[in-house]
Amino acid sequence: ARAPIGNNPDQFYNNLLQGVSGITQIEAFDCSSYPTRIAGEIKNFSTDGWVAPKLSKRMDRFMLYMLTAGKKALADAGISPSDSDEIDKSRCGVLIGSAMGGMKVFNDAIEALRVSYRKMNPFCVPFATTNMGSAMLAMDLGWMGPNYSISTACATSNFCILNAANHIIRGEADMMLCGGSDAVIIPIGLGGFVACRALSERNTDPAKASRPWDSGRDGFVMGEGAGVLLLEELEHAKKKGAK
Repeated sequence: ARAPIGNNPDQFYNNLLQGVSGITQIEAFDCSSYPTRIAGEIKNFSTDGWVAPKLSKRMDRFMLYMLTAGKKALADAGISPSDSDEIDKSRCGVLIGSAMGGMKVFNDAIEALRVSYRKMNPFCVPFATTNMGSAMLAMDLGWMGPNYSISTACATSNFCILNAANHIIRGEADMMLCGGSDAVIIPIGLGGFVACRALSERNTDPAKASRPWDSGRDGFVMGEGAGVLLLEELEHAKKKGAK
């Protein structure tokens, strides 16, 4: 997991049980002119040890969250790079989606284009697509099973998990990394949701701003992060002594 309240499953779960809120004042950029100035930001994010430096400089954050969360899911399952020779990679797949994709990469490309197309990130088009994070993780791991993404707004991760499970049920894969990732706490992302009047403006009390079933609700609160699960066929898991 990569989330405002935790970067590993135990930390995330314990903070949930304790009612810790990840909603704070936005620090990523100056949003003082916006009516909404709060969100669920991931603080102090680092890709060290998880993503190659040359890629981390060019990738959108939704991809970086996805890659780190995916690799951490494998580590949590006790699967290390040294186990790669014992795994049939043709039966291992990745199905991780994104609602918004690489919005910042594409927005940065538009700004660069105002100067010249020569200033644009040469990877801006592929890195903006919703499936590229899933593809990059599969390529990084060498997994050659089912690999694509589904984008269905807020239901994205659920659909990805369901379809990943179906691949295993149908005998098309032994293991599937699945889930979702998004990172759109940027001016255009915040501005877009503000424009459609969807966000809470309870800026003075961020921790209590998200209250979807409250009669006094005034909108939702943006967040960012990634959640990735490793699904595995039961007999396959037993053979390798999965916990």
